[in-house]
Amino acid sequence: MKTIHFICIALIGMSLTFTVSAQNGNVGIGTNSPEESAKLDVESTSQGFLPPRMTQAQRDAMPVLPATTLEAGLIIYCNNCGTNGEMQVYNGTAWTNMVGGSVALGPPAIGDTYQGGIIFYLNGSGGGLIAAPTDQSNTDWGCSANSISGADGIAIGTGAQNTIDIEAGCASSGIAADVCANLVLSGYTDWFLPSKDELNLMYQNIGPGDALGLGNVGGFASGEYWSSTENTGGGAFRQNFVNGNQATNYGKGTSLYVRAVRAF
Repeated sequence: MKTIHFICIALIGMSLTFTVSAQNGNVGIGTNSPEESAKLDVESTSQGFLPPRMTQAQRDAMPVLPATTLEAGLIIYCNNCGTNGEMQVYNGTAWTNMVGGSVALGPPAIGDTYQGGIIFYLNGSGGGLIAAPTDQSNTDWGCSANSISGADGIAIGTGAQNTIDIEAGCASSGIAADVCANLVLSGYTDWFLPSKDELNLMYQNIGPGDALGLGNVGGFASGEYWSSTENTGGGAFRQNFVNGNQATNYGKGTSLYVRAVRAF
């Protein structure tokens, strides 16, 4: 004979009516005759079953102590996976959707591997910037005797146009902007040399600056990197990835590290 103990709390102004039955090891909620083949039988014509709801990040943080492993068959509702959320089940090795297929992904986060590289900036509207996973070259900025019209954008979002302007105004091949503009990586061809502020975001968010606590997930070298932002005809902005210093008028004929970025 099964015994079920209930603690009932009476709340002022609230009444709660429910039916729970236990027969032969089967538990029924909303029914006095639970199905014999079911350990738990829930019946209702006005309410549904509500599993634990969490974000993808919260799901991926499991197990949480005292649990040390995830049991196959564990079910959750990921409320930011896909367009409208998704029921998901753990199969003992990985999370899947309810028919065993790949789970829908949650929104991208800084530090995620995504669309050919590593996200280092999100604009709050579903887009952002991605850094290539490795350095492309160690080369000069180019055309050190000439000023490049238009290649003076500093802010986030100006690196792509700077790169276009450098390509149009400097015929030298193999320079920093040229390497990025001609890069084909993971099927993507829209890479560019980051502006001064974009380069600094890479240093801060996925580089040695470690502003978000992710560490140097971008794998940047302990050296200096070119930005696409020209300062004078003979100089451009670069950033030291050891101490974060950004030189304002570094000689464009100097060979420095190059890391391409793209927008999504």
